[in-house]
Amino acid sequence: MILSGLEIKKRLGSDIHIDPFNEDQLNPNSYNLRLHKKLMYYEDEVFDMKKELKTSSLIIPNEGLILKPNKLYLGRTKEHTKTQNLVPMLEGRSSIGRLGLFVHITAGFGDVGFEGYWTLEIFCVQPIKIYPEIEICQIYYHSLNGDYKTYVSDKYQKNKSIQPSMIYKEFRK
Repeated sequence: MILSGLEIKKRLGSDIHIDPFNEDQLNPNSYNLRLHKKLMYYEDEVFDMKKELKTSSLIIPNEGLILKPNKLYLGRTKEHTKTQNLVPMLEGRSSIGRLGLFVHITAGFGDVGFEGYWTLEIFCVQPIKIYPEIEICQIYYHSLNGDYKTYVSDKYQKNKSIQPSMIYKEFRK
């Protein structure tokens, strides 16, 4: 089951935390999250999963920034979220997708207990101008059946900013 927007609002402060929260971003069964002004991109031409990749950052100015096609950008939500007893999920907004802008390539599935900012894998099919604080994606919540263990990660839990891939840590085990 997916929670309604009214149920999301009702659970704020208990098993759902969204900071900052703005009721204007609440939808019938989701909540719109905004794009933070900072983006990150990889400097490496070839992505080697076994190595920590070099990254650079840039700031989206208020007048906008044109993204290049076939280049992966990492962004993050302006909102910090924390979820207990529910599975948080992230999807791009249809208005954004209809412009050929993908905001999560494969990582829209959250874990129960996740706390932090959502890192967005941003990719466009043609040049597109983006702006800081645009409502770029939406979070929605599934109920959870059965016993579970709360999400624990030394890679992504309780992050403070954009998180590049840390899969290289899995090769060190």
